[in-house]
Amino acid sequence: MRGFGPWLAVLALVIALNALRLRPLAVVVSLVWLAWCVWTWVRPARRRPDAP
Repeated sequence: MRGFGPWLAVLALVIALNALRLRPLAVVVSLVWLAWCVWTWVRPARRRPDAP
């Protein structure tokens, strides 16, 4: 359930921005969030300092 917190927060933010008629800002927030999600899916694996 912990993983849904950020998703719900961004969704609430986008809905709030749309309600305030700040649609361009909502689009920017959505695109940045989408880019972050894609980056976390495709980024190279992190190397641990103790790994050979």
